[in-house]
Amino acid sequence: MLFTAAVISKQRGVAMSKYGPLGDFLGESGEDRIPMSFKDLERVIGSALPNSKIYPAWWSNNDSNNPMTKVWLAAGYRTEQVDIEGCKLVFRKIEAEPPTGGGFAESASGQAAISRHPLIGCLKGLVTVAPGTDLTEPADPEWADMLDDPRLHQQSPRI
Repeated sequence: MLFTAAVISKQRGVAMSKYGPLGDFLGESGEDRIPMSFKDLERVIGSALPNSKIYPAWWSNNDSNNPMTKVWLAAGYRTEQVDIEGCKLVFRKIEAEPPTGGGFAESASGQAAISRHPLIGCLKGLVTVAPGTDLTEPADPEWADMLDDPRLHQQSPRI
């Protein structure tokens, strides 16, 4: 159920930032996945979204991006599946990361802690492969011809 900014502010009885009602809405929902249209968002915050809503970067989860980003991150959510043309997106609850011992730091026992590099997975969700694309197909047809050349598959004589 969507609430308008006026209803949420009245229930809370406190002054809020322009995007504060979004944080309240997300925090109170408790849902892992919240699909919303831009119109739904505008109803929740009680005003129109800025013109920059047409840029995918505005919906990024970079906390220095814009004030609204800070609100959804503080509420424990991230944006994903942002569809600018369809004017919709999904807020997904951020899963708690298990402690890793600080990456490449040493553990209390003095042995190096084994963990993944912090950059692993940082581009997850940023690349979309069009349906029907064969990722194993050579990008350059000349390479495909070279791979089919029987001279390349001959065994060299053993000495």
